[in-house]
Amino acid sequence: MEQAVLIDAATVLYALSPDDPRSAACQEHLLDLASGKSRGYVSAEVIQEVVFHRMRKTQNRAQSVAEGRGLMRSFTVLKFDNEVLDTSLRLIEQLPNVRGRDAIHAATALVYSITKILSPDKDFDGIPGITRIDPLAE
Repeated sequence: MEQAVLIDAATVLYALSPDDPRSAACQEHLLDLASGKSRGYVSAEVIQEVVFHRMRKTQNRAQSVAEGRGLMRSFTVLKFDNEVLDTSLRLIEQLPNVRGRDAIHAATALVYSITKILSPDKDFDGIPGITRIDPLAE
């Protein structure tokens, strides 16, 4: 059985920025997940974060929404509910390097029993029950 992987917004944002030197590596990982080599998941918060940052960067609302919908078609979107929220608050209380959206992403993974997060963000390192897959590692 292929592994389940939660995708962090940073991976998607780099992949959507072709002028960024990190883009190709992130695109490759996302294409692998989208092709079914592993099971790719995103939190509802990842979609919101990607659309927000893409609207700000591109100034193109329609394109940004289309990119968010593309993520919804390519990966399973996990719900943001009270259990995820409470778990994220506990992570913030217990782990000094975990804040805001990262706490929500990690909590989503934990609540849905997903042990891997695809992210270049080292803040996910050291979260009990989570192993970070760095899309930029060679």
